[in-house]
Amino acid sequence: MRSRQRMFAAVMRLLLKCLRLGRRRRFKLVRQVEQLWHYGHLCLRSLLYNSFTNGDVVLDSLFEPIYWLVDHVTRWFGVVFVALVIGLTSSIVAIVYICLLPLILQTYTPAWICWHLAYGHWNLIMIVFHYYMAITTSPGHPPQAKDDLTGVSICRKCIAPKPARTHHCSICNRCVLKMDHHCPWLNNCVGHYNHRYFFSFCLFMTMGCIYCSISGWEMFRDAYAAIERMKLLEKERLQVAANQTYYQTPPPTFSFHQRAFHKSIVYLWVLCSSVALALGALTLWHAALITRGETSIERHINKKERQRLQKKGKVFRNPYSYGGWDNWKVFLGVDVPRHWLTRVLLPSPHLPHGTGLSWDLPPCVTQQRAPLLAI
Repeated sequence: MRSRQRMFAAVMRLLLKCLRLGRRRRFKLVRQVEQLWHYGHLCLRSLLYNSFTNGDVVLDSLFEPIYWLVDHVTRWFGVVFVALVIGLTSSIVAIVYICLLPLILQTYTPAWICWHLAYGHWNLIMIVFHYYMAITTSPGHPPQAKDDLTGVSICRKCIAPKPARTHHCSICNRCVLKMDHHCPWLNNCVGHYNHRYFFSFCLFMTMGCIYCSISGWEMFRDAYAAIERMKLLEKERLQVAANQTYYQTPPPTFSFHQRAFHKSIVYLWVLCSSVALALGALTLWHAALITRGETSIERHINKKERQRLQKKGKVFRNPYSYGGWDNWKVFLGVDVPRHWLTRVLLPSPHLPHGTGLSWDLPPCVTQQRAPLLAI
């Protein structure tokens, strides 16, 4: 009897020890999991912590894969976009010469004929010249030797000198002087040496599209009405042909030439109006940037800098802005009054002011530049 009691007591003590050991192991495992969680959380905070982090930085980080995809797609599709611009522009010019020009010569007065011929050909020459120069002119790149430049930073991506207003293009994989943006419709960066060509192309293309839209409004209305009438007569013709007993269908009401003429007029007006709206908005945006002496990239940089200095009670002044009128003179390269004709209203391959490496006061500026910071 006593041996059974001793055996039962020994089994109970062993069971209690096992329970206490399992409880200790379970608590130890929970403590290890908590320690690992806190350690991982601390490591993540230490790696991602930045005193300058805000909503814009978080959004840029989230959209980084999209930026990467756009950069690589734009790099491969640049040639396609250039071919598309040339094809659409050539189609509009062909429609004007084949369809509209004979009609203008037959119905318009001599004064209006001279106006359309002079303005139309001048606008076309300006568009072709500036687009060709924009896609073939290099935007400008800083030299690789650091000894040639003083007081510049180093680009973290291409490990090369980075002068003021220079930015790295992820599509071209090079630094660009006074970079504005990479334009897929040019398959080229817009920078110091071709910024004027890009803006002039946008301006004259918008003017040409507005000119075609306004001049062809009445023709568009007539052509659209004729196409609707064609559809109605075609429907009636098919109904009559279905009720006839003989097998030969009646001839078409409108010829192929008439159908092609009316559809070409509608295509011209719709395309020119759409381009005028889209490209006109882009042109106005860049005109506002030029008036402020900024590029598209500097617009965002200056906005953040302006907000940062505003919190400190200071006012940000753009050091590359010389006033609205002088900014336009510097951008267009107007040094004397006759340059408004020879360099703005006529094709001109003149170079911009400066080299893009340093930004001295241009000779055409009448006022001194504002200081960078003003209290």
